[in-house]
Amino acid sequence: MGLEIAASGARAEYVPQDSILIHTQDLWKTYEMGDAEVHALSGLSFEILRGDYVAIMGPSGSGKSTLMNLIGCLDTPTRGEYWLNGRRVSELSDDELAYIRNKEIGFVFQTFNLLGRSTALHNVELPLIYSGTSAAERLERAKEALEKVELASRMMHRPNELSGGQRQRVAIARALVNRPSLILADEPTGNLDTATGLEIMALFDRLHQSGNTIILVTHEHDIAARAHRIIHIRDGKIAQDERRQ
Repeated sequence: MGLEIAASGARAEYVPQDSILIHTQDLWKTYEMGDAEVHALSGLSFEILRGDYVAIMGPSGSGKSTLMNLIGCLDTPTRGEYWLNGRRVSELSDDELAYIRNKEIGFVFQTFNLLGRSTALHNVELPLIYSGTSAAERLERAKEALEKVELASRMMHRPNELSGGQRQRVAIARALVNRPSLILADEPTGNLDTATGLEIMALFDRLHQSGNTIILVTHEHDIAARAHRIIHIRDGKIAQDERRQ
């Protein structure tokens, strides 16, 4: 999918397709450890369609966190290509990557990463402030995002006045507010009890049903089972790629 093949059979330039949100080709990430090279990722190639709901799984040290950092434009590959929403991001400058992170990707972290002295509303507004959105539009869109996560009644509360589940809902609203192409969630239930974790996963289900593309990075099988596709990473390679629905 998405590749033109030359008459000789050689691989030609990737041609973006509307249905494909993410395309990676022979993606490597190598670290220098003294005189040795450590390959955190070893030639990953895969595609993720718009509207996909994907879980990336793997044991500690498998490369899943490295892959998440590359998908999230928090790091760049040593070699290989990464295309996001029709744009080759594997060769962009730091400033261009920062723009892509803010515009195209909504991040949800295990530790919430909220500003403790700011209200839920202001925390959700932050990505819009960085993108230069007017104050009136920021307020409207932040309120809309909090309504989507069923937290409009708590928008003036600070994080220490919210439960863990409510703080994660604020973080999800913040991820939604820029209307990104991709929601990227790293162990989103890792700091939550079982019941609250199930509530957050039900929210992800609803967001996916409304058209959002979601990638979860997790080591928990029951969390991964909520996704429609699971990519298993082991030793920096794709060990298994299964579509469940």
